[in-house]
Amino acid sequence: MTLDFAPLLPFYALVALALGAVLVAVGLIVQGARGRILRVGALAALLMALVNPVLYQEEREPLQSVVSVVVDRSQSQNSLERTEQTDDTLQQLIERLERQSRFDVRVVESRTDENEEVPSTRLFEALSSSIQDVPTSRFAGAILITDGQVHDIPDNAAALGFDAPIHALVTGHPDEVDRRIQLIETPRFGIVGEEQTVRYRVIDDGQPSSEPASVSVRLNGEDIASGPVTVGNEERLSFEVPRGGKNILEFEVGVLDDEITPANNRAVMELEGIRENLRVLLVSGEPHSGERAWRNLLKSDASVDLVHFTILRPPEKQDGTPINELSLIAFPTRELFVEKINEFDLIVFDRYQRRGVLPVLYYDYIAQYVEAGGALLIAAGPEHAGSQSIATTPLAPVLPAMPTGEVNDVGFFPRLSEDGRKHPVTRDLPGSEQEPPSWGRWFRAVEVDAPQGNTVLDGPDGSPLLVLDRTGEGRVAMLLSDHGWLWARGFEGGGPHVDLYRRVAHWLMKEPSLEEEALTARARGRMLIVERQTMGDEPGPASVTTPAGEVIDLALSQAEEGLFRAELETKEVGLFEVANGDLTALAHIGAIDAPEFRATVSTEGLLQPIARETGGSVTRVSGNELPTILPVRGAVRDTGSGRMPLRVTDETVLIGVNRIPLFSGFLGLALLLLALGSTWYREGR
Repeated sequence: MTLDFAPLLPFYALVALALGAVLVAVGLIVQGARGRILRVGALAALLMALVNPVLYQEEREPLQSVVSVVVDRSQSQNSLERTEQTDDTLQQLIERLERQSRFDVRVVESRTDENEEVPSTRLFEALSSSIQDVPTSRFAGAILITDGQVHDIPDNAAALGFDAPIHALVTGHPDEVDRRIQLIETPRFGIVGEEQTVRYRVIDDGQPSSEPASVSVRLNGEDIASGPVTVGNEERLSFEVPRGGKNILEFEVGVLDDEITPANNRAVMELEGIRENLRVLLVSGEPHSGERAWRNLLKSDASVDLVHFTILRPPEKQDGTPINELSLIAFPTRELFVEKINEFDLIVFDRYQRRGVLPVLYYDYIAQYVEAGGALLIAAGPEHAGSQSIATTPLAPVLPAMPTGEVNDVGFFPRLSEDGRKHPVTRDLPGSEQEPPSWGRWFRAVEVDAPQGNTVLDGPDGSPLLVLDRTGEGRVAMLLSDHGWLWARGFEGGGPHVDLYRRVAHWLMKEPSLEEEALTARARGRMLIVERQTMGDEPGPASVTTPAGEVIDLALSQAEEGLFRAELETKEVGLFEVANGDLTALAHIGAIDAPEFRATVSTEGLLQPIARETGGSVTRVSGNELPTILPVRGAVRDTGSGRMPLRVTDETVLIGVNRIPLFSGFLGLALLLLALGSTWYREGR
């Protein structure tokens, strides 16, 4: 209760009346007047009535203490058993807390952030967000339902920002075991044909196995290594970078019995293959206008080491001039086509014909080079239709088309064939989207019989103009015209000769992005993007295996001719495997070595220090009753196992105020009448 005043007159009037009353009282006392005490009392009662004293009585209600229950819904908690344990524990806990009228329960679920590049379990961040509007004096404590793998635990209790206990209810079992593979050192780039080394380790969390672990390694879908390794030891794997562009190295370790999850038994790394000093051999049969186009294209690439020979002096051209007086370089046939042929990544014959420069046996060497994985490009002119054509040599078995002996000397627009609209070499060739194409004409093409492989460009009357084919392990391309230089010179607006020539060369050298039949998967944030390149009509749905083992059928829709695409939004992070027919692809969403997957066995040890320092507890819920909830006033101390103390606040909230005037109404009137009546009574005696 509190006493206050609500005067009925202004302050100066009350002061004046009070002074007057004091003078009267002093006079009465000095004169010794009869009944002076009663009269002074009557004056005091009158002044008190004018001052109007008021008594205020507050009505208050005790405030509830806030308890924050943080539920771990991260990916390591996604197993059926842990999910059931978490749900059961949460239900029991809420029922017990609701029986305590002094607690206000707030439940917050912590999930892996979909936009987080490095997934982790951040329960204390979720806790802090849930109590931002709660004064620290009203915070009773926090209860975490988790597997114990928490990655944002504060260093000490002072960093929490409140003085309340932290309790943890740990799901899972104490004898859990999980095997995972850890990549220690992974190069991001490698030179094609050179050796690279990867360091990795197999780790058993929980109870380590004494038996060796079986590890298999695949590079771009092909097995390159397998065998037992010692658990916990660092292992090294050396391999040769097979191709330019993206190379995917996949490690897989055998699954243990009763293992928590196989999601981290696989690891994947991407290595970008870089071609260093790409060696190209360009052999021109005779000088012509298109020779410079090929030379300029190849010389413009700083990574290409070009060896170019033009046959200016064939054996039959003899005029008696001594060799030492000629400025021409002798064609080193044996060195190029016998000793060093396998050092070249691409051999180009530009309008070359059989003129006795190369022995017949050397054409067989070139054919063997192609069969073993080499690349050959034939840029044919009229000589290819003649009797000296290289199609009449042992090179013929690897050529996709044989000349008929006819040459069409007519103007025509090179056009994409039906295959060419699907093939990645020519599909989006600039200018091909119009009819006629927005590029210049050519005026000569060599006729051939029905070719093998894929005809991607058509010449006059739909005849083959550019043919791509695979032979053994190698590849062959035939451009059946020598007029590509017209595009380079800008004739009738020119054309995309650089794009065409470069793509053909890269396809010959097995660039992964130009494969006719390919399945690729890549991550964009939390979106899985699947692309299927095919020369067929309909590839069918793709099968996606998630890190949790769930299989999802994903319908592919046509994005362009020959290219089908689909997108899958996922909340999971980890390694996704995509399959379509005989093709498979891998994509990793999120960081490869994310904390969420480094360890998945449940543990009590990580949260013990912060719980002990705050007066909390860590209890495993598997097979145990939940601890008793113990409301505590004041400081919380360790109360032993089997109890979860929660702090109860002493704060209250004002719900109303009762105002009681002391000298108003009947009470004040009665007091005044009594005082005045007393004076009259005294005077009458």
